Amino acid sequence: MQIDQSLNNALINSFYINHNVWLHKWLLKKLGSSFDAADLTQDTFISLLTKNRHEPIHEPRAYLTRIAHDLMVNHLRRRDLERAYNATLCDPYLIEYPSPEIRAIALESLIAIDKMLSALPPKVRSAYLLMQLDGLKHKEIAEQLNISVKTVGVYIAKAVLHCLSYELSIEA
Repeated sequence: MQIDQSLNNALINSFYINHNVWLHKWLLKKLGSSFDAADLTQDTFISLLTKNRHEPIHEPRAYLTRIAHDLMVNHLRRRDLERAYNATLCDPYLIEYPSPEIRAIALESLIAIDKMLSALPPKVRSAYLLMQLDGLKHKEIAEQLNISVKTVGVYIAKAVLHCLSYELSIEA
């Protein structure tokens, strides 16, 4: 076990030395922010450290790019949610502004909901959101997504079960 971990650490050390600068430049080109690129570069290598891999990595840059891309998508989604939430708070028609604690809790909740929904297949997520946010009936969702009403029912059931299991996994 100790030898296996030592080999893993040596491999990650080698990856870091050989690909850190390249990955940072790749992320910088995508994000336009040196700070965000540096953070995500480090997060990529931390993610690599925490993975339990036993098979060799033949294409290290492709592998690192995949990890970095997933982290970048989550980062951008979280940033967009935060911007939208903050823009809502700047609405001059709001009489009272929530406290910083309430705002932080609301933002964390939005991020958790987004993470939960993003794990659903796209059509399942779309059907669920059309029902929940737009109040559409199964028949209307079927027409909009060009699927059968029965499939809509299956998608909604999958989404509800996913949301319930996600909620239970957070509580555990």
